[in-house]
Amino acid sequence: MFKRLLVPVDGSDLSSQAIDKSIALAKQLGAAITGFVVESLPPLPSTGVRAGTFARDVAEHDAKAAAHANRLLTGFREAAAAAGVPFEGRYDSNDDIAAAIASAAAAAEADMIVMATHGRGAFGELLFGSHTKNVMTRTKVPLLVLH
Repeated sequence: MFKRLLVPVDGSDLSSQAIDKSIALAKQLGAAITGFVVESLPPLPSTGVRAGTFARDVAEHDAKAAAHANRLLTGFREAAAAAGVPFEGRYDSNDDIAAAIASAAAAAEADMIVMATHGRGAFGELLFGSHTKNVMTRTKVPLLVLH
């Protein structure tokens, strides 16, 4: 039934748990995993910043974001390979994390998204928002939420 899991990760302890649990689930299901990292876009320049300085700052931001994503996906790939689970890694830069995850699920033809959530409660969601809840509103792909 489920042949491809999309698993967004960010390097947190919770995403490490999502890696471990998604690999175990994929192994049981005979499914493949698409690991996904979304990094924020570089901040907009403040007034008075020269174009050359901004371009250099953007390039530095992009290089750091890509290196971070590569580290996360490499570790995920190695863990999946050790378990005999097929793995593909994807990376995107986007400030709308939920939209990026929904888009990645569609592009990967995932039939389930596996995400960890902080479970902050109503007040925490009010202050910080909920990527998990936002993903649910943007995709029809089933979502497995790990606490």
